[in-house]
Amino acid sequence: MDNSIYASLNRQSGLMQEMQAIANNIANSDTTGFRKEGVVFSEHIARLGRQEPTLAMADASARMIDLRNGALQNTGGALDIALDGEGFFRLATPQGERLTRAGSFTLSPEGQIVSSDGSALLDSGGATVTIPPGFGPPAIARDGTVSVAGAAVAQIGVVLPSDPASLVHEGGTRFAIEGDTVPLADAQIVQGFLERSNVEPVREITRMIEVQRAYELGQGFLEREDSRIRAVIETLGR
Repeated sequence: MDNSIYASLNRQSGLMQEMQAIANNIANSDTTGFRKEGVVFSEHIARLGRQEPTLAMADASARMIDLRNGALQNTGGALDIALDGEGFFRLATPQGERLTRAGSFTLSPEGQIVSSDGSALLDSGGATVTIPPGFGPPAIARDGTVSVAGAAVAQIGVVLPSDPASLVHEGGTRFAIEGDTVPLADAQIVQGFLERSNVEPVREITRMIEVQRAYELGQGFLEREDSRIRAVIETLGR
């Protein structure tokens, strides 16, 4: 197969991955705490020989997570919390500890602060944040201190990944972490608010159009190359 076809097919595969990432961003433009993703392209250059030009191929090598903050929305909910700045909440899940920016929580029958799927919010020491029964909703200070009837019962844990590239998006608003995390001592937590998605729909739609046009150009090139090769084969076969 011609080298130009190999390069074009590799480019088309990368553009398809980018299109999928953009579509996922648009679908989650209203998802609380969602983080926009993009595709990182790298260029690989190979020397074919002294008398031949080099071969350059683009590769969609990784996904990039946009960690910019989303806007805060006032809900008034006692267990709705948002991070005003960097950092992630810690959750205990069946798959292990996960990170999230989605701060919509409820109380479990056992008094634990949990997410919609029952994953428990963790404190700064890695224990579940539990509210004593019969005291009503807790007060949550900006430093994450959880108080009931004026007495502190826990401090919500907020961490930062040592390397942002080690975050692995597992779908929705959850992230696994392949590296280490460090506690964020000056985290700012706001009670009664939720953080909106940081996706800008108009910008994403514009980028989708650009990627679609680039894909169509590449597809047109491949179709012309296919026609050229068929014509050569038919000519030589006569």
